[in-house]
Amino acid sequence: MPQHPVDVHVGSRVKLRRRLLGISQEKLGHELGLTFQQIQKYEKGTNRIGASRLFQLSQILDVPPSFFFDDMAGESGYATPGLQSSQSEFEQQSLSKRETLELVRAYYRIPDEDIRKRMFELIKAVGGQEFDGN
Repeated sequence: MPQHPVDVHVGSRVKLRRRLLGISQEKLGHELGLTFQQIQKYEKGTNRIGASRLFQLSQILDVPPSFFFDDMAGESGYATPGLQSSQSEFEQQSLSKRETLELVRAYYRIPDEDIRKRMFELIKAVGGQEFDGN
């Protein structure tokens, strides 16, 4: 049976969040009472994730269940062609890069909330200059 696009999307969101938190497939599997191979199948969309398992994942990964469906375009759950789809694809690729993951982890290790907010504003400002062509 071919993979369903929704299962692939949900699996990719599980993988994204797991990696952002620095959790291995083995550790996540242990938390769920599964093998790391089963986690791999979830993340690839080979195996569907049932509602109760999705709820467990949301608790372990500290996100609302809706997180796994974020960025899905259209009511059918399929990405629509065009700018929105390519932008979402770009964001997915960017978020899964090691550099991005390390940056996010380093950001959240900053203990002072005010400094963290200032760093966030600085990065947004510098990034905005690049997009404005300055």
